[in-house]
Amino acid sequence: MLLSFSGPLAYAAIAVAWSTFVVPHTKDADDTLALMAAIPGYTSDASIVFEADTTYNIWSPITFPPFTNVEVVISGNLTYPTSIKTVQGHVATAIYSGAWLSFTGGDNVTLRGNTDPDWGWVDGHGQQWWDVMQQTNRPSGWLFENVTNGIIRDMKIYKPIAWNFGTIGSSNMHIFNNIILANSESASFPFNTDGFSAGGTNFLFENNHVVNGDDCLAVGSGSKNVTWRDSYCEGSHGLSVGSLGVGGQVASVEDVLFENTIMNRTLYAARFKSWTGGNGAAINITWKNITFIDVMLPIFVTQNYQEQSGGPHPSSSSVNETRIENFLFDNFVGVINDTPGYVEGSCITDPCWYHVSGATGKEGVIFDLYPKTATNIVVKNLVAHTFSGAPVAAMCNFSTISNDVGFVCSDGPYVPTQAGL
Repeated sequence: MLLSFSGPLAYAAIAVAWSTFVVPHTKDADDTLALMAAIPGYTSDASIVFEADTTYNIWSPITFPPFTNVEVVISGNLTYPTSIKTVQGHVATAIYSGAWLSFTGGDNVTLRGNTDPDWGWVDGHGQQWWDVMQQTNRPSGWLFENVTNGIIRDMKIYKPIAWNFGTIGSSNMHIFNNIILANSESASFPFNTDGFSAGGTNFLFENNHVVNGDDCLAVGSGSKNVTWRDSYCEGSHGLSVGSLGVGGQVASVEDVLFENTIMNRTLYAARFKSWTGGNGAAINITWKNITFIDVMLPIFVTQNYQEQSGGPHPSSSSVNETRIENFLFDNFVGVINDTPGYVEGSCITDPCWYHVSGATGKEGVIFDLYPKTATNIVVKNLVAHTFSGAPVAAMCNFSTISNDVGFVCSDGPYVPTQAGL
């Protein structure tokens, strides 16, 4: 896959003076107010610095104006309000931008943390939200909207409330060396703590470490030329494309590569999901060199996604589902968790929202496809074992797909074919 991203972004040489604003801190007060008052003077050719050895109170949302040649440096720690009601009150307002910290456009914009183990952390105090299963008026963490030539690097997120890094309409983004720790210290599940989303064109994600309770990376509609590599995901819902085509919308995703990633104790490793009745297409998607450890559903593709709380899957014979073309799953090696009675932490329905009718729990591959809507979808070099030692299974309906998918397309034992070797 060709990636037009040109490598690490760097600010071009500029003739004007570079300015630096060190964000002031006031004990027991909201530090956002002084920052926002000063920001209009630092929208270009500037560094905005949360200095080291300081814990800043980010007690209200920050919405940055469009920037040109600006870096925001997180050298100190940032803390959200500890009061759930305070956060909810901000999220419920009409002026809330969609995230607790939002970048609203610009060119050559950098968000930079550091590698100091004690400083540079952003603490969302999410544990208390998870413990009481509070899912009303939760904030996303960081939003990059309509940013061109952006960098997110060396950020460290601790116990986010919910979604972490989101992008909308951005391009030429390099996102690397980031740590997200959304692991619960109790039996509570960290719902919707998605690591990253890709919404735009020309993204390079690399060397990221994510422990969370939803997608490690989700590639959304309209995205093109996205690469994810050399990373680690734990406890997540996988490396995902979708969900696409909700409510019959036309969706498109093209040229996506996931590679060289360890998936540890995740629900899925590789996942594609489009809604029943969706439209559009997903073209040229590759997952390769994936190591999975204690994973329930290593490879899962469905064109029949439906919120289980909304009832059973609708019956449809439509040929207008979100089309699939050129999907490759190559060199997956690992162990399937087929422990009897095991329930993944996000399960809150009976049957669980991830339930697949007829599945045995030993499937290395599940293809849930509509007839005449998928072409050239192949699994190669799958080396899988189950915890129990039982043979690995597969689910696939041969009447929905005409190409050799790399294994015998049936509901039964996983048997590689020539295309899968």
